[in-house]
Amino acid sequence: MNIQEVHNRLKEHGIRPLPHKVAIMKYLLENYNHPTIENIYHELLPTMPTLSKTTVYNTLKSFCDNKAVTALLIDERNLRYEAHLHLHAHFKCKQCGAIFDVPLKETDVPRFRGSPTLAPDETHVYYMGKCDKCNATPNDANIS
Repeated sequence: MNIQEVHNRLKEHGIRPLPHKVAIMKYLLENYNHPTIENIYHELLPTMPTLSKTTVYNTLKSFCDNKAVTALLIDERNLRYEAHLHLHAHFKCKQCGAIFDVPLKETDVPRFRGSPTLAPDETHVYYMGKCDKCNATPNDANIS
């Protein structure tokens, strides 16, 4: 992803493309690993030594407030973030903790039948279990 595309993405969401915002958005767009604030901070620190965790936190909050990024609540310990906004679900492996995108069609999402005054604008679909890699690895309990 080139810098101009990142600048355009930020501008589409009303966000000024300051250097730290560009770096964080670029990282999110290039990585599908659903990182935490801690992950982003440690990945960007070598190239941005003045970056602080507070800056990463405030930038991600701004991104979420402007709907440029989604915060995932699938991990009970940390919020995780992603910049890929297409309709999809998430799967978290209970064994290794990895989080994967799962294709989702509009027809897979149940229709909201709330009151006429409620207007949801987000849908989060989470699945949990064991990923293919962990399923292929024998469980410690099964090893004799």
